[in-house]
Amino acid sequence: MNLPALAAATTVALWSLSFIAIRSAGQAFSPGVLAFGRLAIAVVTLVVIAAVVVRRSSGAASNPFVPPRGRSLALVIAYGAAWFGAYSVVLNWAEQHIDAGTAALLVNLAPILVAVFAGFFLGEGFSTRLVVGIAIAFGGVVLITVGGGERHADWLGVGLGLLAAVLYAAGVLVQKVALGTVDALTATFWGAIAGLVVTLPFVPAAIGEVASAAAADIGWMVFLGIGPTAIAFSTWAYALARTSAGAMAATTLVVPALVIVLSWLLLAEVPTPLRIVGGVLCLVGVALTRGLLRVPLRWRRVGEEQPVDGGQAVSDPRGK
Repeated sequence: MNLPALAAATTVALWSLSFIAIRSAGQAFSPGVLAFGRLAIAVVTLVVIAAVVVRRSSGAASNPFVPPRGRSLALVIAYGAAWFGAYSVVLNWAEQHIDAGTAALLVNLAPILVAVFAGFFLGEGFSTRLVVGIAIAFGGVVLITVGGGERHADWLGVGLGLLAAVLYAAGVLVQKVALGTVDALTATFWGAIAGLVVTLPFVPAAIGEVASAAAADIGWMVFLGIGPTAIAFSTWAYALARTSAGAMAATTLVVPALVIVLSWLLLAEVPTPLRIVGGVLCLVGVALTRGLLRVPLRWRRVGEEQPVDGGQAVSDPRGK
């Protein structure tokens, strides 16, 4: 396996395990405390990674420890607050109400939201495949919403899962603009710091909760900070820089399936059958909007030769 493929596989594995870790640690930590602990550990880890990069680059122009300036700094702070900070808190909260598999299925709607936002605010338009994909994914969300039945699933959890996807997509769109002038490691480092600042109000609660938490729960928090946050975002940036966006987008569709299997093996919980069907529809909708599946010819407008957006796939939400 070549290095970009290995990096992509590492990212997918760590992001899949993050949903399990959140579900497990959420029994001991409140959503805000878990987000603060995760980001604090991630920042420390990123300091080590950045120090290694600076030492090996020896005189390179880009230094992750030097913050961006002006508009670039504002963009990094904005996406860090939305993605690293608010998203983490909301996702943690959602997983206290829905199982890990359902949460992963809902969050995976972020690529569609990115495409919709880009259509409205970045002038990328709406192709037939995007409209069809949105319609199919919406049907999937409806099935997920009405397909409860297990003890840990409710409408609040589904709503929080959707809000997490919105925050994810919004953060990524701002990040896309920021990366025009800021390198990936610098953006990740200072974005994580911005997210940590957002979660500082949870420090008093964290003192008490960490002191009373079991070693296993603290271990899950440490894992979230080092693995899915610091390492996974770094390996993703490495892989994306060396692989096509379409190929990388395909790898993200594996995450919900892995989460469902892992939650079954490690947590003895799976989404209801109706929610799994809804999740499959969501993934099909995402695949259509990303150009990974083709829209049947009979669904296209007569005389349409090119999609409104020119056939360009919107960047994947995790693409850095």
